[in-house]
Amino acid sequence: MNASVGLRALPFYRPVADECAVFEAAHANRLPLLLKGPTGCGKTRFVEHMAARLGLPLFTVACHDDLSAADLIGRYLLKGGETVWTDGPLTRAVRQGGICYLDEVVEARKDVTVVLHPLTDDRRRLVIDRTGEELEAPASFMLVASYNPGYQNILKKLKPSTRQRFVAIGFDFPDPATETAVVAAESGLDAVRAGALVRLAGHVRSLSGMDLEEGVSTRLLVYAATLIVGGMPVDRALQAAVVEPLSDEAEVQQALRDLAASVYG
Repeated sequence: MNASVGLRALPFYRPVADECAVFEAAHANRLPLLLKGPTGCGKTRFVEHMAARLGLPLFTVACHDDLSAADLIGRYLLKGGETVWTDGPLTRAVRQGGICYLDEVVEARKDVTVVLHPLTDDRRRLVIDRTGEELEAPASFMLVASYNPGYQNILKKLKPSTRQRFVAIGFDFPDPATETAVVAAESGLDAVRAGALVRLAGHVRSLSGMDLEEGVSTRLLVYAATLIVGGMPVDRALQAAVVEPLSDEAEVQQALRDLAASVYG
């Protein structure tokens, strides 16, 4: 689990539609927000951007199979020979009136959603059974969660009873012009070479019949562009930042290299 807090400079984010306005409206009306979309399409950066834009502390939690309600709320820890209560990131966000962002919330254990429910309706309360506290979330507090619908299966699926407690924004990869601008701004690569990376990504994402769980993400394009700016040859940068992360299968990797060669001539 990675929890962070602090007011930062405004992180770069290029809006695709009205997602910034929807986020601001959800915050103003004390509504929880769910972000849905593929890995690496900008969901986390969007939350970072909006937290800084609203001037709110951000607590980010990377959800995983072992994440429990206690990890979010807090627990008693032994410090200096004494047992001391230590708030978890969700509790700190409620106390400080910040944003708690649960990244890939479907990965967390089922007891986590039970804790979230009172914070996602008109009660906006967090009950801490171990201390007997019942915290009322201030107006500035916001709960944001994200998940990737493409990875859902029967064992890891966001229940309708939970999903319908949130207003939601669907995310996808940006259009080519926007994605080119993002890759160029994030890496420092010129627009022409950034555009070539985006064209390659478009071809990969449109492939059918290839053993890929997902197409290349905008994040991976930024990684590749960063390596190129640092002086790495294009083919080696693509191998390290695109081909290897996307697949372990030799045949698939070769197909990706052939596709890259067709784009770059």
